[in-house]
Amino acid sequence: MGRYGFDINKTQFTFLDDVEKKLTAKAITALNADVLALEEVENLDVLKRFRNQRLKDMHYTYSILVDGNDPRKIDIALLSRLPIVAVRSFQHLRDGNSFLFSRDLLEADIQVNGSLLTLFINHLKSMLDKKHPDQGRKNTRDKRIRQAAEVKKIVEDRFGSESPGSKHWIILGDFNDYLGDGQGTTSGITDLVTWSEVENVVDRLPIAERWTHFFEDAEEDQPRVRQLDYILLSSSLAAENPAPPVVVRKGLCTRATEATDKRFPGVTDKCAASDHCPVGIDITV
Repeated sequence: MGRYGFDINKTQFTFLDDVEKKLTAKAITALNADVLALEEVENLDVLKRFRNQRLKDMHYTYSILVDGNDPRKIDIALLSRLPIVAVRSFQHLRDGNSFLFSRDLLEADIQVNGSLLTLFINHLKSMLDKKHPDQGRKNTRDKRIRQAAEVKKIVEDRFGSESPGSKHWIILGDFNDYLGDGQGTTSGITDLVTWSEVENVVDRLPIAERWTHFFEDAEEDQPRVRQLDYILLSSSLAAENPAPPVVVRKGLCTRATEATDKRFPGVTDKCAASDHCPVGIDITV
């Protein structure tokens, strides 16, 4: 086991059972996205097997996954009905003595009707601090600030620093933080989510409908639901596509009473598709 490696003999997660895998597939099918950004995927073979067994009617011809930095093998991936013509990983970037991105930032060019749409897919540092769970958001905030700043820089390097929002691109994924104060600190993603070159399209929904994640172990004085998952359209793309996004909550466990949606068959208080909700938006390029 190397300094930056992992122990292949150590199991980091319990495996999803067959019902949970079916529920995850139902949530993806309900979203019915042409391009699907995913987090916490073990490897490309696992992704292809899941696609072939659970999503065989979804026509996700194109798939990509680049092994990232997380020793638990939770990687960023992409499934698409549209051609993926180029991919770039930023897992090599350093932050002092460690890697900057906890997993990776995956840049992908998608061919859409003869044009290119660039995605910057993220899975930022989590708010978990096992040693100090009540200080998790505060203790991990600075890492997310540095990650979010680098995301902006990567976009500017690709599309120019003057007015990058005039081009068509999307920043999306699990940012592992929410806007505003809470848990004794402020947000680590504010500068990215409120950047003048993007629009957080989830803000197009009524306030009560903007949450995407259910906190099973939220403290009594903290909300159990928050927005952790984001789709940030470039300002030009947002202006051309004013429709609101959709958030699929039918796969959440029934303990998430904040979700009034009728659940998929098989969802119970303990069995769910995920604690995150798929988020999607229809756009024309």
